[in-house]
Amino acid sequence: MTILYFAWLKERMGTGEETIALPEGVTTVGGLIAHLKARDPRLETILAGDAKVLTAVNQEMATAETPLADGDEVAFFPPMTGGRAP
Repeated sequence: MTILYFAWLKERMGTGEETIALPEGVTTVGGLIAHLKARDPRLETILAGDAKVLTAVNQEMATAETPLADGDEVAFFPPMTGGRAP
C-alpha cells in the first residue's frame, strides 16, 4: 500500500510517500490511522482526532469507515481553500 502525505504533512514527515504492507487486522482507514499513530509518534499529533486532515483512498474522499485492501493508495492532506485566480 502506498501512503501519500501532502502540504504541511509532507514537511513534518520528511517525505511525501511511503510504501507499507497492509498491516494484519487493519481493514479500514480508521484502523490504518491507529496503526500509523502507534508506529510513529509524529503521526500521533498529525493525525489527532481534532486535526484538520482529510483522507482519500484511491483518489476518492474517505472516512474512518472506508475499507482498505492491499495495494490501495491512501493520501493524507489538509483541507484546501481558494478558487480561481483572477
